[in-house]
Order: sequence, then C-alpha cells, then structure tokens
Amino acid sequence: MTLLLNLHLFTTLTLFGLIWTVQLVHYPSFHFVSQQKFQEFENFHSHRISLLVMPLMLAEALSALWLWIDARPESTYLWALNLGFLFGIWAVTFAVSVPCHRRLAAGYDEKVVNRLIRTNWLRTTFWTAKALIVVYSLIYGGV
Repeated sequence: MTLLLNLHLFTTLTLFGLIWTVQLVHYPSFHFVSQQKFQEFENFHSHRISLLVMPLMLAEALSALWLWIDARPESTYLWALNLGFLFGIWAVTFAVSVPCHRRLAAGYDEKVVNRLIRTNWLRTTFWTAKALIVVYSLIYGGV
C-alpha cells in the first residue's frame, strides 16, 4: 500500500504544481503570443503538454481507484472524495479545456483564452483539494 500511496502522492503533487503553473503563468501568456505564431504555438503546447500530463493523469486515476478499493473502512470516505475531485478534473478537462484548445488550434481567440483561464480554476481547485487529501492521508495514515 505504501508504494501505491507514494505513486498517488507523486502524480497528484506533480499535477498540482503543474496546474498552478499553467493557471498563473502559462494560460495567461497565451494573450502575449503574436497572432501570426499563435496557431503554431497552440499546436506545440497541446502536443507537448499531452505527452507530459496524460501518463500522469492515467497513473493518478488508476492509483486513486486502487486506493479507494483497498482503503480501510474508516478512510473510505476520503478516497471516495479524492475520486470525486478526480472525476471533476477529468470532466472539466474533456468537456471544457480540450474543446477550448481545439478552437484555439484554428487561431487566437481572446474570448476562448479567457474561458480557458476562467474554467481552469475548477481544475486548479480540484487538484489543490486532492493534494490536501493525499498529504493528509500520508501524515495521518488514512489508507
């Protein structure tokens, strides 16, 4: 169980740090890319970020599910809550963020970039909550 918790801790905290960087630095920087280079920039971003994020998100999802299944009865609620936040992350990612990036692949659109920034606060909040749950569980043995 320790290896599984460490894997989940690693993936969650890595994605937690990444989402805050994306939220505060990367997505706002979209407004500063020239319109002539934006399409190329967006395609580069989408491809590269997917190579980094998707394996981490998959490992996070599998380890979260496994932790919930194997949890002690007194900590099942924590891992269920963890899964709920994870579901929210995936829902926002594929229902909102991915469609925004698809639209931006055609070129810069200020409204779409602003929507991406605004709605990404949901993912940022969910990953922050997940990070707190995982760290709490590590400290207090809630596995």
